[in-house]
Amino acid sequence: MPIVYICIGVALLLLLMVVFKLNAFISLIVVGLLVGIMEGMSPVEAMTSITTGLGGTLGNLALVIVFGGMIGKLMADSGGAQRISVTLIRAFGKKRVQLAAVLTAFVVGIALFFETGVVVLIPLVFTIAAEAGVPILYIGMPVIAALITMHGFVPPHPGPTAVAGIYQANLGKTLLYGIIIAIPAVIISGPLYTKLFKKEDLEVEIPKGLFTPKHFKEEEMPGFGISMFTALIPVILIAFQAIVEIVAPKSGLLPAAQFLGNPGVALLISVIVAIFTFGLNRGRKMPELMNSLTASISSIAVILLIIGGGGAFKQVLIDSHVDKYVAHLMEGSSISPLILAWLIAAILRVVLGSATVAGMTAAGIAAPLVAVTHVSPELMVLATGAGSMTFSHVNDAGFWIYKEFFNLSIGKTIKTWSVMVTIASLVGLAGVLIINLFIK
Repeated sequence: MPIVYICIGVALLLLLMVVFKLNAFISLIVVGLLVGIMEGMSPVEAMTSITTGLGGTLGNLALVIVFGGMIGKLMADSGGAQRISVTLIRAFGKKRVQLAAVLTAFVVGIALFFETGVVVLIPLVFTIAAEAGVPILYIGMPVIAALITMHGFVPPHPGPTAVAGIYQANLGKTLLYGIIIAIPAVIISGPLYTKLFKKEDLEVEIPKGLFTPKHFKEEEMPGFGISMFTALIPVILIAFQAIVEIVAPKSGLLPAAQFLGNPGVALLISVIVAIFTFGLNRGRKMPELMNSLTASISSIAVILLIIGGGGAFKQVLIDSHVDKYVAHLMEGSSISPLILAWLIAAILRVVLGSATVAGMTAAGIAAPLVAVTHVSPELMVLATGAGSMTFSHVNDAGFWIYKEFFNLSIGKTIKTWSVMVTIASLVGLAGVLIINLFIK
């Protein structure tokens, strides 16, 4: 019966979000409460679980998500992203302009959330395509592939960071494995996939009046080195912790590495540095910078609530001991927990649309498998993240962002965007399974 109640809960979640268009946060809280009661908890106990899960999840993630949003805003408003893009394009030349654009999006995508990255880089996509004399989607698709893949695989992005908390995974290792897997996923779903299209299929008309991008003059932008360094500070610090833990676990460096590699601390350091490199050093006044940071928080409030709702639902499953029941069922199963986590997340993604909700819900269901099967929790994070990227379509906000910015029909959006993210998802799963062969 516990599994039946989970299925009823997931079906109700789909009904509320897909049919009744209810807000994801409200849907998750309602479903969590009902599942808890069906599993034998009293209404008060179910509500206590929800409160605990909500607070525990947001307590761990609030700093990461808020600081991440701040860095993205400072980077966009200063011209730092534009500087990275322009410099790489000049270095690679027009013949390899697609590679330069992908590398730009890969680096920028580490620091910027998907939606922010799209807004920052789409104007550059149009400019690059015009200057190089190539179709817009020839540049646009690989850029979007890089942004969405980094958003799905790599901490400190909200989805993978939240899922890592549920699986109790090491964020440093998740980051390193995530980047390793993201590289082939981006290359295959982006540059290689565009080669299957005719040139005219990649041509689109630039939408008019959709956005008003600021094009920075040469003297207005920060330098390339300082822009790259500021964007990569969180990655450097988190990776430093992972490397010290792997190479020198008994070293005196370990306490310092663990402190600096804490995602909240790493991102706080990055924000402080960004205030100087992207703000004060560029002649911007502190009140103006603080207004930018305030504006960045409003854009991520909904993300925080959805993640908190996913954490609440997960806590109900734990407190009602459904996790132990699922673990018991899987003890004799021959299905790889990595494939199972990917499959659950993929099904929820296709039906629900929200990658964050799909990933959080799938992780809540699959988390007991880590203890039973002794699979790498870091690879479970990436398998779940890959599944949550699968076949985005009309019920996903990302689908419409891509469609409107590139002025595409729904059919062409499915042919490009939906297939592209599915390729990245499948390559991500393959990468997870390959790494799993070497770390046992």
